[in-house]
Amino acid sequence: MRLNLATLPDQPPAAPGATLAGQAYALIKRDLFEFRMLPGDDFTESELVARLGVSRTPVRQALYRLEREGFVLLRQRSGWRVRPFDFERFEALYDVRIVLEQAAVARLCALHDMDAAGALSALKRAWLVTPAERLRDGREVAELDEGFHCALVAAAGNPEMAQIHRDVTEKIRIIRQLDFTKGYRVDATYVEHGAILRAVLARRADEAARMLKAHIEISKAEVRKITLHRLQAARQAHG
Repeated sequence: MRLNLATLPDQPPAAPGATLAGQAYALIKRDLFEFRMLPGDDFTESELVARLGVSRTPVRQALYRLEREGFVLLRQRSGWRVRPFDFERFEALYDVRIVLEQAAVARLCALHDMDAAGALSALKRAWLVTPAERLRDGREVAELDEGFHCALVAAAGNPEMAQIHRDVTEKIRIIRQLDFTKGYRVDATYVEHGAILRAVLARRADEAARMLKAHIEISKAEVRKITLHRLQAARQAHG
């Protein structure tokens, strides 16, 4: 599948002070996460150079970084491919999430002041809401969902654990976005997050851990339902 980068919408400027390679990295990654470059798409460095308006060296540096992180594959010379879906890899990453998040919840519930940084207060405002107050845009809910899990882990106070969790989270971001293309998953997520949060606030660590595992297992099961049609539909929805 050949990707025509010339048809992609314009990208916003990267953060001030970023290197050219850093800018290229951020822009390519955003195209991946917003489905402009789908798993299995082939592209060349020349196409990216023309699209991004930078020289070949920073584009190549960005691509090698993305290759190390598991997002793209080098095919031949300047040919590249967006890494196709590897369902076993995604399921393994979900298993890592379960371990990390259960450990974080146990640690969080044992803290003397679990809400010292106000993280849980922010989660309560976002998730303990009435059905009428729930967000309905799938992309917004996907971002909010990611924030919920990252905030729980970060609140546990172990920065190394939080960094590993963020790395895992980024690798499955595209899957989580697809998960919220179904309306019923939005409502289910609000209900499940609310129950998990209430258990954490009540320091019921075992209950919170069980519910977290069940919640993540449901998302993990959705991975196997992903089809090319859903990916194409997601690309169209993201415009």
